[in-house]
Amino acid sequence: MTEQLRLMAVHAHPDDESSKGAATMAKYVSEGVDVLVVTCTGGERGSILNPKLQGDAYIEEHIHEVRKREMDEAREILGVRQEWLGFVDSGLPEGDPLPPLPQGCFALEDVDKAAGRLVKSIRSFRPQVITTYDENGGYPHPDHIMTHKITMVAFDGAADAEKFPESEFGPVWQPQKLYYNQGFNRPRTLALHEALLERGMDSPYGEWLKRWKEFERAERTLTTHVPCADFFEIRDKALIAHATQIDPDGGWFKVPMEIQKEVWPTEEYELAKSLVDTSLPEDDLFAGVRDNA
Repeated sequence: MTEQLRLMAVHAHPDDESSKGAATMAKYVSEGVDVLVVTCTGGERGSILNPKLQGDAYIEEHIHEVRKREMDEAREILGVRQEWLGFVDSGLPEGDPLPPLPQGCFALEDVDKAAGRLVKSIRSFRPQVITTYDENGGYPHPDHIMTHKITMVAFDGAADAEKFPESEFGPVWQPQKLYYNQGFNRPRTLALHEALLERGMDSPYGEWLKRWKEFERAERTLTTHVPCADFFEIRDKALIAHATQIDPDGGWFKVPMEIQKEVWPTEEYELAKSLVDTSLPEDDLFAGVRDNA
């Protein structure tokens, strides 16, 4: 290797990095890859989802600080670097009709202007590979969709000195591959569901699969399956570090680890852009990049 491999994972909120691609990141860290998580917002409008912590007055009043400490712990567990883009959480609007988004939130930012912050980060870190969400955000949270939008602009914009001048945003850099996280895919969910039922165990995925059918979600193209079962425990530990968001006794952890490793030992991605030659399907986010490094 004449150049260090670098992976950037762009996420909307603290905890997203631990629920989407965490085992992949831990695997690459173990191989000497430099991994940076970029978190767009502080998660300050997120609900306290762990029933054991609901009603805690301190957490409710200091949710931004609490989630920052949770992110610090998860970062240490995963062995990654992490930085904040500094946008304000938009919250998840609920109701019919949906209420307007709060003024000043991430989802209402000008896309090109917001992408400029990510361009600065890309030009500074110089990743060959970037991961983020698809155009639906993985699920339709306004911050996830906005994360997709600014990442698409920044992937190309990082190499565009006219749109993003070097005097303000730093020396140009062109990432070589862009992926969408697709860890919550139907084949994986169905495989784990059936494996549990075959063993006479309860499955937490029955309702998920019913809703998949009801919502008629289009199947995504899973181009890349990264073997990372040896890092599932690290993934879970990082996820549990986000204590306000994750119940350690909840559905995330209902599938025994040995079944996960046997039935579905990979994390999945959809290759969205590539400036290097690669053959699909892949088992490495750096396929085609390693030869050029």
